[in-house]
Amino acid sequence: MTRPRAYLDLHEHLALLEKAGLLLTVDRPIDKDSQMHPLVRWQYVGGIEEKDRKAFLFNHVVDGRGRHYPFPVVVGALAASAAVYCLGMQTSAENMQKKWDEATAHPIAPVVVGQGVCQEVVIQGEALCGEGNGLDRLPIPISTPGFDSAPTLTATNVITKDPDSGIHNHGTYRAALKATDRLVIRMATRTGGAGGYRHYLKHQKRGDLKMPCAIVLGAPPLVAYVAPMKLPVDVDEMGVAGALAGGPIHLVKALTVDLLVPAEAEIVIEGYLDTQHLEPEGPFGESHGHVALEEYNIPMHVTAITHRKNAVIVSYLSQVTPSESSAIKRVSYEPMFLAHLRQSLGIRSVKRVKLHERLTALRRIIIIVMENNAPRTEIWRALQGASAFRADCGKFCIAVNEDIDPENSDAIFWAMAFRMNPAEDLQVIRYRSPGHGPEREHEAEREDATLLMDATKKEQLPPLALPKEQYMVEAGKIWDELGLPSRHAQSPWFSSGEGQWSERWEAAAQRAVNGQYLENGKNSQLFLKKGIKPETRFEPPVLGDGDLSLK
Repeated sequence: MTRPRAYLDLHEHLALLEKAGLLLTVDRPIDKDSQMHPLVRWQYVGGIEEKDRKAFLFNHVVDGRGRHYPFPVVVGALAASAAVYCLGMQTSAENMQKKWDEATAHPIAPVVVGQGVCQEVVIQGEALCGEGNGLDRLPIPISTPGFDSAPTLTATNVITKDPDSGIHNHGTYRAALKATDRLVIRMATRTGGAGGYRHYLKHQKRGDLKMPCAIVLGAPPLVAYVAPMKLPVDVDEMGVAGALAGGPIHLVKALTVDLLVPAEAEIVIEGYLDTQHLEPEGPFGESHGHVALEEYNIPMHVTAITHRKNAVIVSYLSQVTPSESSAIKRVSYEPMFLAHLRQSLGIRSVKRVKLHERLTALRRIIIIVMENNAPRTEIWRALQGASAFRADCGKFCIAVNEDIDPENSDAIFWAMAFRMNPAEDLQVIRYRSPGHGPEREHEAEREDATLLMDATKKEQLPPLALPKEQYMVEAGKIWDELGLPSRHAQSPWFSSGEGQWSERWEAAAQRAVNGQYLENGKNSQLFLKKGIKPETRFEPPVLGDGDLSLK
């Protein structure tokens, strides 16, 4: 009897995406080596708004030699946009942090079941060898055509096990195809690096010549999402995934290695990591925005490939951000930072945290939105707290006020230009890890630094010099009636009138738009004055009840 489960598998998730209008199906032949990822990339570099980004399901996949593949490929199914990610997480963006917090605090242990659809088809032994067999039978895309040297697995749950505690780890690491039964995995080795790499070091220390490993492609979404989340060390990701689902994740025993794998996975690649030898891997387009050049990484010798009969290959769109992989982090990281500042540190004047995504891969630039009139001490506490929260995030931290759209870099530069004194509103903090970036050589010896900037208002300032909303809306209707080019409002596109602004000036502005500017001239003439320098600030008088004409 099939055991009931509390979560969706990939096929059920794709059906939900289609129903929500978030899945685009492509039936024409698409070359996985040169066309697939560039086609999806256009929705990130073609001026398409995030709300209009979709997952792409390719049903007719070919390669650079015209070979046809038996499996479809889906790109963007996990996080083409925030809407796609939230659908997979079965929650709203507003409730995202609460869901992650509760799942981490109250995991639900997985259960081992007797069988799973992930093992409906089994390929091992001689069937793994020869062109068109084994890994070569899978339509794995080239992520960065023109630069990558091999098809590379990207949307992975790489499963390893601590040889001492037996705790399994799920990590998202890239793996380049090298032969029909061999690939090379890149696990992060930097300080605080990948859980799988820590297991690798333990096996080396014990003198083990090989280390069990399983690579899952197409795990149920709630299982897939835990792999890139960088959960605390020795936390069983399947317990957290179970809590996200509200019920235990079903696992089955792998066939050729001593590991447990998700029962509803699309494809599982089983094998052993070589703990003695390393093999050149790359080049590969990385998420920090540069091509990672050839480096020595960990070979994996494949012992079996299992899959469900109607398997779908899943691939991430990564490389230069924004991308699918950055959206997965952004939608969950931003509320995590906000909760840290507001709840853990008690800085209630923090209104929003934005991790800059385009080109900078989220980790380098953090914008903190502070409420107006927040104490200077709280602004600096927020900047310091954000920069220290994660070792790989917050090289540049900028505090702005609520009138600044943190997603608009022009608005941020405006705040820096007119609200910040570099001599007083800037701090440099040394001894920072360089984190994820293009320069890997001697990374352990290199140091970086942190730059904190207070670009908030230090005094009350006049309103933003744009028309009020009502006038922009009215003019927008005329624009459309004239058949002018399609417009997309870019914040800020109107002024709210907040700031240093008196009733006198408000009344004068209203008379001006009503064609009564001459009345304003009569009023200003009442304040003629001698013996002062031009450009001396005029301070509106405090008006009494009898001074209505001056209002």
